[in-house]
Amino acid sequence: MKGALPIEIVGGGLAGLSLGIALRRAGIDVTVFEAGDYPRHRVCGEFIAGLDEATMASLGLTPYLADARAHTSLTWFANNRAAGSSQLPEPAWGISRYALDQRLAEGFVQAGGTLLVNKRMDLDDSRPGRVVAAGRRRTRSTWIGLKAHIAHLDTRSDLELHLVPGAYVGLSGVEGGHCNVCGLFRRRAEEKQEEGRIPLEHYLRAYGFDQLSERVARAQWIKSSATAVAGFSFASPAQSPSELAIGDAYAMIPPFTGNGMAMAFQSAAVTIKPLISWSKGELPWLEVVRRVRHDLRQRFGARLFFARTLHRFLHVSVFQACFTRANRHRLLPFQTLYRALH
Repeated sequence: MKGALPIEIVGGGLAGLSLGIALRRAGIDVTVFEAGDYPRHRVCGEFIAGLDEATMASLGLTPYLADARAHTSLTWFANNRAAGSSQLPEPAWGISRYALDQRLAEGFVQAGGTLLVNKRMDLDDSRPGRVVAAGRRRTRSTWIGLKAHIAHLDTRSDLELHLVPGAYVGLSGVEGGHCNVCGLFRRRAEEKQEEGRIPLEHYLRAYGFDQLSERVARAQWIKSSATAVAGFSFASPAQSPSELAIGDAYAMIPPFTGNGMAMAFQSAAVTIKPLISWSKGELPWLEVVRRVRHDLRQRFGARLFFARTLHRFLHVSVFQACFTRANRHRLLPFQTLYRALH
């Protein structure tokens, strides 16, 4: 667009790349700085729950999700026993970050965007025209996230959630017939890796996921997909007055919701129109930041509060027992919970 100011996006994940594609469709010059490269595996539940049609349309996401698996059934387990099952109100889309990030990166470049990989930027260097979509800032944390793909895994439903004291693990089918196994574990000081095992396999055994470990032992780990992440928090990070942050850089929702990928896309969609107005010289930068923050709070505030509150108790044994009993007596309002979390 002639005379329009360029925009920089720090972080080439779901939020940064989808925003870049949308801005390129509007004719804005965009550069995305990505600290890593493509394709690569990331710790992620790898299913998209709660993604609305308006966001899909505004970001042009349909082609990138063409072979995503539609998940409609959920089974959860507490302390190695089946605790209940439900049908989702709407399909959740199962697709790996390995595939999806690569497709979005290619789409951004094909749209005329500039993608600079292996380029680490200073996240505190906020300036007009720069959007921070680089995910989490490192912080002290008692949690570790682990993920890996498994082939030929016998699953009980499209999605599974396994709970034990101090940890939970989710299963989701992705493209290629593989199953993504992703877990969040409260770290123990004495925890040591068993020789010859990939980290997630070790943690499943060490934390008492006995039933799941037995099933996994009959399947095949895709070792190249194993990855880990630590040093993250579910609290919203502090932002300078001029910083425009989206995706996980704005807020991380606890992973049991399956809503993190949808939130990344939704935060990008909220940002499109204000950024175009700034690029055209129609809005000052601080007004863009104010509007976007207001819209993000309106859209995600209650959802984040409820998810973070529930997350505090989800890995606690007493809560898990009450959760199981409530479901067995048909007292668990699953549809209401789902709407509140998405």
